[in-house]
Amino acid sequence: MSYIDNCCINALRVVGAEMITKAKSGHPGIVLGAAPIVHTLFTKHICISSNDEKWFNRDRFVLSAGHGSTLLYMMLHLSGYGITMDDLKNLRQKGAMTPGHPEYGHTPGVEITTGPLGQGIASAVGMAIVENYLSAKFNKPDFNVIDHYTYVLCGDGDLQEGVAQEAMSLAGHLGLNKLIILYDSNDIQLDGEVQQANTENTKMKVEAMGFEYIRVEDGNDVDSLDQAISNAKLSNKPTLIEIKTIIGYGAPNSGESSIHGKPMPVEDVKELRKFLAYNEPEFTFSDDVRKYYEDNVKTRGYNACSEWNHILSTYANKYPEDYQEFQKFIFDDFEIEDLNGIPTWEVGSSESTRKEMGAILDWLSTKLPNIIGGSADLTASTMVKGADGIYGQSNPLGRNIKFGVREHAMAAITNGITLHGGMRGFCSGFFVFSDYLKPAVRLAAIMGLPSLFFFSHDTVCVGEDGPTHQPVEQLTMFRCMPNTNLIRPADSKEMTAAMLLAFSHDNTYPTIVTSSRQALPNLAETDQDKVKFGAYIAFEAKKNADYAFISCGSELNLCIDAAKKLKAQGIDVNVVSMPSMFLFEKQSNEYKNSILPKGQKRMAVEMGTSMPWYKYASYVKGINEYGKSMPIKYIFDEYGFTVDKICNEFLENVR
Repeated sequence: MSYIDNCCINALRVVGAEMITKAKSGHPGIVLGAAPIVHTLFTKHICISSNDEKWFNRDRFVLSAGHGSTLLYMMLHLSGYGITMDDLKNLRQKGAMTPGHPEYGHTPGVEITTGPLGQGIASAVGMAIVENYLSAKFNKPDFNVIDHYTYVLCGDGDLQEGVAQEAMSLAGHLGLNKLIILYDSNDIQLDGEVQQANTENTKMKVEAMGFEYIRVEDGNDVDSLDQAISNAKLSNKPTLIEIKTIIGYGAPNSGESSIHGKPMPVEDVKELRKFLAYNEPEFTFSDDVRKYYEDNVKTRGYNACSEWNHILSTYANKYPEDYQEFQKFIFDDFEIEDLNGIPTWEVGSSESTRKEMGAILDWLSTKLPNIIGGSADLTASTMVKGADGIYGQSNPLGRNIKFGVREHAMAAITNGITLHGGMRGFCSGFFVFSDYLKPAVRLAAIMGLPSLFFFSHDTVCVGEDGPTHQPVEQLTMFRCMPNTNLIRPADSKEMTAAMLLAFSHDNTYPTIVTSSRQALPNLAETDQDKVKFGAYIAFEAKKNADYAFISCGSELNLCIDAAKKLKAQGIDVNVVSMPSMFLFEKQSNEYKNSILPKGQKRMAVEMGTSMPWYKYASYVKGINEYGKSMPIKYIFDEYGFTVDKICNEFLENVR
């Protein structure tokens, strides 16, 4: 290791410890232990440019061990990303550019929001998929316009999470050789020694998954780290580099679990400085350290970015049609100019909305060549798949990802696809199994990421499969998630609108679209153009009627039939279709009052938990218990979702 490498690493360790001690909060263990890893990666390998933060061919760095954010902020500071020393001093403080865990869209240079362990690794797989696909599509023998790596820094905790194992299994199967995972292996976690909870053989495990395995015995050995990363770049497989480190290196309590997440006392920071022979003033990077990063990260990245722009300019002259399409991918510039040919269904016909969803998605895939995704081993049931065949080593231009039974990783990978840029990711499964992937949807919501999640079998009408497969509380779960749009269409017109909204350029939040297993009537009363408002009057018995049903999805047609029956009895009840509470709440008060006028008595009807509907109705017909296994023909009567029973409940409880 060179003298300057040692100076840089010591500076990272001391300043990082000082940041955390000043904040009185943070995780010094990984900062002190993994400083040589990130230093080696950034100064000798990673290609990024603070002059062009969104340079498309940049390497992606994913801090899966998000509690090590202090390391990332120092890297960004030294690499010219506009993170000031004052920002470093304000670590974890109110309004700071340096929050407790990395936040995408908040701090320049941060590629992804991380913190929940394992999510970063899984999303990195999605990023590597996009790099692999776009390189296969656009590279020429004389031009590598897409040629970058996805690097991950993870710890023991990341690799214990199921989501990481799911994702790595798929990455190995797909042969994503531009994915390199740097494993900070210090044998310590928050509760004590790793061996108290986990004694698996990492080498055998990752090799069985299809990974290259490389081991670095001394995490302070920059030369060995450099060589390991260089070797990983030569592999035709994804690589995991296990790097043996000492947690909290240099601290009085190094090697102990207590250093993981507890700020060092001021006296311990002084001992660290003495151990490292570090004599710079507090919160100081020397001029030599700053110049080394200027030359080996900022300038090197600027030169690489400039060279790529030159290559791209030459590529544009030699392959003008490919270049034009490449630009459309980069800027997501594919427009649906008209809806000619989009599948339609006649009013009065019956079809499950899952089949309608699948048919509409197939059509959208012909108009939007940058969308890619698939289902969690449920394509035949959800009807959701990507185009152009199965994506994989033998067909890198396939857009149908066979995720396998890996729901959690599937959703996180979808986030990574969308985060990378150049492609839009979607995924699908049974709605009840959305429980397995909810954490990834939540992260998409936090990031304001337009990832797409399509779920079929959205009520207890799953039938014979019983309560384990019959969703009840899931609609409520996602409706209460901030910044998340759940759309539950009632028929083909509403489904068409939902899918168009999901893929709209204006969409800046995760969208969930649910669909029915059973056939539903295509209604005369629904309005494709009004779904964007979240709710509208589908059946108007009388303008500003005193009463109204509110419903969506498979129950809307029941409410319309019930309203018509009551109309025949001289009782005027309007029917409001509310496929998206999220979109409805975005409308003006004037619009909302026109749909749900003040003083109106309302009954909400949905085959799910009743909780969210009380905002709009005084009485709710829902299902607040788990389902039962029975053929679908018995379900509606069992739970009271028939026209007669809805009318009776209305007369008894609302009128």
